[in-house]
Amino acid sequence: MRPVMIMAGGTGGHVYPALAVADELKQRGVPVVWMGTKKGIEARLVPEAGIDVDWLGMSGLRGKGLFTLLLAPLKIIMACYQAVKILHKRKPSVVLGMGGFVSAPGGLMAWVTRTPLLIHEQNAVPGMSNRMLSRIANKVMEAFPGGFKTETVHVGNPVRRSITSLSSPQQRNKERDGALRILVFGGSLGAARLNEIVPQACAKILQDRELKIKHQAGPGNFDQTRLNYSHLKIKAEVLEYIDDMESMYSWADLVICRAGAMTVSELAAAGVASVLVPYPYAVDDHQTYNAKYLSDAGAAILLNQNDLNVDTLVDVLKDMDREKTLEMANKARQLGMPESTKLVAEACLMAGGYDVN
Repeated sequence: MRPVMIMAGGTGGHVYPALAVADELKQRGVPVVWMGTKKGIEARLVPEAGIDVDWLGMSGLRGKGLFTLLLAPLKIIMACYQAVKILHKRKPSVVLGMGGFVSAPGGLMAWVTRTPLLIHEQNAVPGMSNRMLSRIANKVMEAFPGGFKTETVHVGNPVRRSITSLSSPQQRNKERDGALRILVFGGSLGAARLNEIVPQACAKILQDRELKIKHQAGPGNFDQTRLNYSHLKIKAEVLEYIDDMESMYSWADLVICRAGAMTVSELAAAGVASVLVPYPYAVDDHQTYNAKYLSDAGAAILLNQNDLNVDTLVDVLKDMDREKTLEMANKARQLGMPESTKLVAEACLMAGGYDVN
């Protein structure tokens, strides 16, 4: 049986949803191979998942210096040559591009070799590779509607089953009383601005009512964040990492975090109210547009980092009670697309001529 080839690389935002699709395909008995680079997170995660990887000697070009840009044409030609060799070796029935710089040469060579090409965009603003490939792809899928000028299918982002299978917000809140539960995180590296502002804002709220706080600070900011709380005499559980996000989403009434594509999709799938502070230096400001998917529906509060200070966060938090957060959580859950992984996998099966049933 010919395999499905997945192209995704660079960051977890591309690789984790691609791994979810790979797992779905493997469970259906379909072989999966991967095209990636040794410089991205896929170099560790994909072999750990038991998937064969072919490597491209390609790195990102956007946002790099002049010398890198001058070498760009040569690097792209070399990457395309490597990609076509990989395609000839693996002979995939279909190629799925899920973003990152590896997708561009791989997708272009899939088109050249007349291999069916599907792409999936995780962010509300498409990345450079997917924008280019959308013009030649057989099918364009997107997590958030309206990102492309071409015809697309809105399928959401593939999210882990452990999150999509969480009980509803109403069920989680049935026997919940007492202090409002706040979860703070800034991704695997943390977010220094949140680590600084959130403790000060919570200190002011605690003058009038109780809060329970869990705060993932990231390894480099763990000690300082713990001090930030202790200096204010606040009892908070400060963590370097969070390994079981599903448990944290289930516990929380309100999440304060960045607005990466997978975070926004997980908040919707889990059904959790949120205050979203987009990372201001994200390419094309895509985190702001990701956040709007929830905030425009009343499922989240969007607070730009330029507007984030102790007083603005206090103004948001003082209006939050369990009735309000439950209302927001229900709106978030309505936007969740728990079948996303299945939809992307089945699109691959149909394009590759496999039996979908």
